[in-house]
Amino acid sequence: MSQPEREAQVQWWARGMLERMGVALEVRGTPPAVAPVRTPVLLVANHLSWLDILVMHASRFCRFVSKDDVHGWPLVGTLATGAGTLYIERNSRRDAQRVAHAMANALQQGDVVAVFPEGTTGEGYEVLPFHANLLQSAIAVDAPAQPVALAYLNARTGAPSRDALYVGDDTLVGSLWRTLTAEGLRAVVIYGTPETAAGRSRREWAQGLRERVASQLEQALG
Repeated sequence: MSQPEREAQVQWWARGMLERMGVALEVRGTPPAVAPVRTPVLLVANHLSWLDILVMHASRFCRFVSKDDVHGWPLVGTLATGAGTLYIERNSRRDAQRVAHAMANALQQGDVVAVFPEGTTGEGYEVLPFHANLLQSAIAVDAPAQPVALAYLNARTGAPSRDALYVGDDTLVGSLWRTLTAEGLRAVVIYGTPETAAGRSRREWAQGLRERVASQLEQALG
């Protein structure tokens, strides 16, 4: 199977899973181009749930950078591993360097790589500060970053929904059950305009991207 075929299969599988779970998908903006045009892009998104990985794969195939325990998650772990996720041991500085090098290599090869720079999940109303170190690989190879805002809404009212959140004291099983039993859940993915560091430090760039994601989130929440 060729790489474009594999990417299309992952996206098809992710969309099918959302459909079976009763989660509608709404994509706004322009995702990165697909083959035969391969342009390296680092997607930077806010983080709300285990469902984020499935939703982003359904909107556009990408290679995630995720903490190593995602490997064992039901449904999502299988998809993430099959899609070439780069797993990182969160408390290992040496492993962080290894993953940063792997990210740079992936971008040089024209891959679309996705990260959650907040480093944890939020409540969905505001964007937490971004960890700037995740942008170093894009700076190293002069690749653009594209801000992505994620939101979960009640499909009937358009109000923010907590049904898909995985935050605080939530358990994975509890969050999964709440999502599967939710009625009228809509996942919104908003792609902003890609941008390069343009001489900014990674800290300055991280702050600018966070502001972009926050602005796009406001659009999603109405």
